[in-house]
Parts: sequence; structure tokens; C-alpha cells
Amino acid sequence: MIALHVSIFGSVQGVGFRRWMNESAKNLSLTGWSRNASDGSVEAFIQGKEDNVNDMLSSLWEGPNLADVEDVLTQESKVDESLGSFEIY
Repeated sequence: MIALHVSIFGSVQGVGFRRWMNESAKNLSLTGWSRNASDGSVEAFIQGKEDNVNDMLSSLWEGPNLADVEDVLTQESKVDESLGSFEIY
């Protein structure tokens, strides 16, 4: 299992990005969370099987239809065993 802290930049707030991310994470059996950041980006923590996390990272560049993703930054993180689902904050 791997974990990443992710920041998604562009037109990503107010376009259903976090809801879309929640559904995508559930489909990939990932746990974690997403929230809007004060700088207009979406911040997320995702963890799960490496292949599934990589699939999510690839899809973050597309996002939902109304999103316009300009950049996706990742940082390796420590797995949080206390998380049992993917949440939107």
C-alpha cells in the first residue's frame, strides 16, 4: 500500500471535482480525502494499492467534464491505517 498527498491546480473548484474524485476513489478501492484549498486548488490524500493509486493520478489530469486541470503535484506520504473510506471535506 502506498499513500500520496496531492494538489490539483487549475479550474478545479465549483466544477464537481471532489465529488468526481470521491466516486473515482471508491471505484479504485482507495481511501483518503479531498478538500478545497484556499488558493483555489483541490488538496487530497489518497492511499491504496500502487497500481490503483497510479490509475487515480492519471485520471486526475482529466477530472470531471467542467474541470480544466493545469498541474498535479504529488508528495509521498505515510499510510494512514485509520482511514476506511474516501471522504470529502
